[in-house]
Amino acid sequence: MADAFSPVRPWNRIRCDVMGHSSFAILSDRTVFRVSGADTHHFLDGLATVDAPRSGEAARFGALLSPQGKILFEFFMVADGDDVFLDTPAELSEAFLKRLSMYKLRANVGVADVSNALDVAVFWKGEAPEGPDMIVFSDPRAPGLGARALLTKAEDPGAAGFAKATEADYHAHRIALAVPEGGKDYPFGDTFPHDADYDQLGAVDFKKGCFVGQEVVSRMEHRGTARKRVVGISFDGAAPAADAAVVAGEKTIGTIGSTAGGRGLAMVRLDRAARAVADGGAITADGVTLTLVKPEWARFDWPPSSGSGEAA
Repeated sequence: MADAFSPVRPWNRIRCDVMGHSSFAILSDRTVFRVSGADTHHFLDGLATVDAPRSGEAARFGALLSPQGKILFEFFMVADGDDVFLDTPAELSEAFLKRLSMYKLRANVGVADVSNALDVAVFWKGEAPEGPDMIVFSDPRAPGLGARALLTKAEDPGAAGFAKATEADYHAHRIALAVPEGGKDYPFGDTFPHDADYDQLGAVDFKKGCFVGQEVVSRMEHRGTARKRVVGISFDGAAPAADAAVVAGEKTIGTIGSTAGGRGLAMVRLDRAARAVADGGAITADGVTLTLVKPEWARFDWPPSSGSGEAA
């Protein structure tokens, strides 16, 4: 199968948040793979935490886990005809391709890195574009994130009136919505899906057939044994350093992830956070006082039994 990208049919314009052209950014830290062949869906369905979308279905976000149920790779999956495109972190692209090849065996499926022809773009606070050489899809993780697009190198959304922004601008938008991202807010290879809120973000289908690591993840879901969660944080002044310990009293209750503009994310032990809130003591990281905030999209129990989005 050739690595070159073939133009795809135009996709309808997607409204993200409000009318008008949105901000956009090209994400240099993403790689695009195309999976094709007669066994494409059977192959992906047996590996990923969600089934691969069929033609005409909405894009999905999911992961490939270790047999022990920990996140090895995260990706968006979007269908174009019988092919499925995967939008995944570039830093893990070689390892991801190797892992897929290991599982491929005799399946009639081909996996090609098409990032030499395609960029990943994100659009927020407005409409996403449309065009003959792009695939556009709503970000399925949480409301307000906007849309993503796989577009050819020749496409320039700025020429169509979209406001060019930076990757940092996009991540500030994502962080404000408290949506975690692998490698920034949780480590690959050492994080269960529940820890990274995958069960809240539609990234695990507990009703689908078997997938790698399913037994462990299903047991955590049915027993309610998830103790850690990525939550939002707010703070004044300088941001705490990434990976700094979140501390209540003399006890570590979590770890800082990404931050921007007085907001951020942290993975915390909810039981320890509950005790810290009950004790009324300060929660800090790197000498910075933090307020823990439940994401608006989250449904998990919150230490102070407050409503969604309220601070702890």
